[in-house]
Amino acid sequence: MDRLRIVSLVLIVAVIFVLVGSIATPVSATTPPSVVVIHLDQQINQGSASMITSALSGLTPANTKAVIIEMDTPGGILQNMLQIVNAINNTETAGIPVYAYIPAGEMGASAGTYVAMATDYIGMGSGSYIGAALPSVEGGSASQQASAEMQMEALMESMAFDHNRNVSAALSMVINDTSYTESQAVSNGVANGYSLNLTTFIKSQGLQSFPVNNVTPSFYDSFISFLSNQFVIGVLIILGAIAILVDFYHGSVLLSVVGVILIAMGLVGAEAIEASIIGIVFILVGVVLIFLEMKIGHGFALIAGVIIAVVGTFLLGSPQYSSNPGYSPSPVTSGSVVSAIIVVILAIAAALYLRKIALSIKAKKTTGSEAIIDKKGVVRIDIDPVGWISIEGVQWKARSIDGSKIGSGKMVQVMGREGLTLIVVPVTDL
Repeated sequence: MDRLRIVSLVLIVAVIFVLVGSIATPVSATTPPSVVVIHLDQQINQGSASMITSALSGLTPANTKAVIIEMDTPGGILQNMLQIVNAINNTETAGIPVYAYIPAGEMGASAGTYVAMATDYIGMGSGSYIGAALPSVEGGSASQQASAEMQMEALMESMAFDHNRNVSAALSMVINDTSYTESQAVSNGVANGYSLNLTTFIKSQGLQSFPVNNVTPSFYDSFISFLSNQFVIGVLIILGAIAILVDFYHGSVLLSVVGVILIAMGLVGAEAIEASIIGIVFILVGVVLIFLEMKIGHGFALIAGVIIAVVGTFLLGSPQYSSNPGYSPSPVTSGSVVSAIIVVILAIAAALYLRKIALSIKAKKTTGSEAIIDKKGVVRIDIDPVGWISIEGVQWKARSIDGSKIGSGKMVQVMGREGLTLIVVPVTDL
């Protein structure tokens, strides 16, 4: 009977849960849809693309009233921009309006321009700007650069036409690398209006009564964004190789572990940007030369390896053997060139340091007790059979190899040692 009562009680509780669930479902359906605000305040790369595409996936008109992309971005990788644009198009096709808002003093530049132009409505704050969207193909041929420009022109024209914007003004941002302030963008029909801040922008679109769901980069997104920079990738691999090289001289397991981790992070970044094979080959050749420094020890292999790896770093964005169509703006700036020069200078300093260590290690091998063998000295006190000789100003007790007498002032050569006594022969006997 007790078991029967327990089973009955469990069944009753289960039925209650089912009834409550069936009653609660219509209540949740009446919950108002939210406004999803995505904060794009970083470069457009694999990390930011992952954040936005993840945030847009699974949205429906039932749970989302609108999407607002609040952006402050200098641009980035065109391939990741295209991922974001496709996600925006899919969201709009599903019946959810997507807005772009560029806050006061911020920018939706270069690759960010295409993201903004893909949305239904562009709002801008005071002092903000949009444009300068000319693509850049690093390490590519003139025909590849022209091809990228044609693709981006076609994309810009299509997006401007689909959203009733000024096609000529939009194309100028690609063809002439034109940028517009907020007033110029609105007057030229590129942007739709002004707003003091995000709150007023939300009110201007009649969305203030809906709950806001803020989307910001996760730790993973930020980490991938950090690694999605070709110069970060190159520097990580170079530093990792040097750390392992230094560990060869210092014998610290920790440095080798750090070096392996840095190289692994660099390779993850290379995968994230789908780096050019040519760039990777250059970097790997540089790493091999850096490791050859362990055997050579004069510093030149290290310096040459770093220089070749730096060249490879500049080639990581090359379209050769890569699906990456390019960047906007160009990743090669005066700052990156200066950084490359600094890396080479640091490599020279590291080479000099390691050379000093290598010479020190070599010197230790030749200054022990056996280093005295074959040296020549002068007899100071007759060797008969034991006496004293002077070698490089240091007095040594000595005896002749055959027990014969060697007079004071004679030149002798060390043939061996027994404890602190040197075994010598007259130089004239050699």
